[in-house]
Amino acid sequence: AVTPDGKFAISASLDKIREVAQEQEKNTLNTHIKVWNLVSGEEKLAIDINYKVNSVAVTQDGNFAIFASADNTLKVWDLFSREEKFILKGHSGSINAVAVTPDTKLAVSASNDNTLKVWDLFSRREIATFAGESEIKCCAIAPDNLTIVAGEVSGRLHFLRLQGAEVQS
Repeated sequence: AVTPDGKFAISASLDKIREVAQEQEKNTLNTHIKVWNLVSGEEKLAIDINYKVNSVAVTQDGNFAIFASADNTLKVWDLFSREEKFILKGHSGSINAVAVTPDTKLAVSASNDNTLKVWDLFSRREIATFAGESEIKCCAIAPDNLTIVAGEVSGRLHFLRLQGAEVQS
């Protein structure tokens, strides 16, 4: 993901770590989150987490990243304090993609459970769900904060319009 001001990029890479302890071999997954300065090319910060990240979205102000996780949750991180702020739960399958509205009020998640969910980031609640016929692999939000595009593994593309949602400010 690239911050809206175009100055930073956020990457997530999954590494398989092989540990040998007490004659037992154990493989663990570790994800390295890095924030890169696109002007200098230097790494600004790094965070190591112990879950698989499938997608990253960043808020308009560049302060928060939302990670779509294989553990069926969205995790919201403060990039500068390097702290996980909260977790959004509601999917029953791995989350493939996440997008955040330009006004930073809503997040949208696409999942292997055939659903797309809309989340109010202030109340930390799910406010809408769309069910597809197959896994939803990608999602995007238009600059109007209301139009959502979602793509299914079947090849179907959905154009959805968020209406009647009461979003907290």
